[in-house]
Amino acid sequence: MNLEHITYTGPEFDESSNVIENLPDNLVSLLRQINGFVQYGGGLHLRGVCNEPEWHSIENMMNGPISLHNSYTAITDTDIPFAEDCVGDHFLLRNRNVIKLLSETGEVEEYGFGLATFLNNAAENPVEFLGMEPLLQLQNEGGELKPGELIHVYPPFCTKEAANGVSLKAVPSSEALLYLADFSKQISGLGEGEQFEVKLVE
Repeated sequence: MNLEHITYTGPEFDESSNVIENLPDNLVSLLRQINGFVQYGGGLHLRGVCNEPEWHSIENMMNGPISLHNSYTAITDTDIPFAEDCVGDHFLLRNRNVIKLLSETGEVEEYGFGLATFLNNAAENPVEFLGMEPLLQLQNEGGELKPGELIHVYPPFCTKEAANGVSLKAVPSSEALLYLADFSKQISGLGEGEQFEVKLVE
């Protein structure tokens, strides 16, 4: 696998973690060699087996206070949230196949391939495969993503107004993920074309 352009590597693999028994063997083998990383300036974040930092912990995303299966009805407690992109969309393993959770809407895309193919596709064409255009825009505007941060997008990409352009801001990942989960719940009952109001709170 391609380990170029890595800006963060995770701490030591936690052999005492209860989450290990729930992970597929190929993911465990990879994480024992390098316990997760941030690549392409935040374009890809592969989580690790650790307690700290919380934003890097697979177990935190499976069982913690912002666990995905508690926030999104399309996610189960056996799905493995092994990675995320720059805007907080998640990549999960379901029966060893990769699925993508679109965090704004709660919708799931099935890729039909496993972890190795996912990593190969990310290495071969990271901008297109990982949807890195928001990160490139942020960088062109003089911003950057530090480890533990995600891009907050306003207005959300799923809105009609986003076609006129969006503003981007680096925020702590916990803040971004809580916002996205709450936003997806608020729009889950809306039909196509229905209007809603987004209020910004300082």
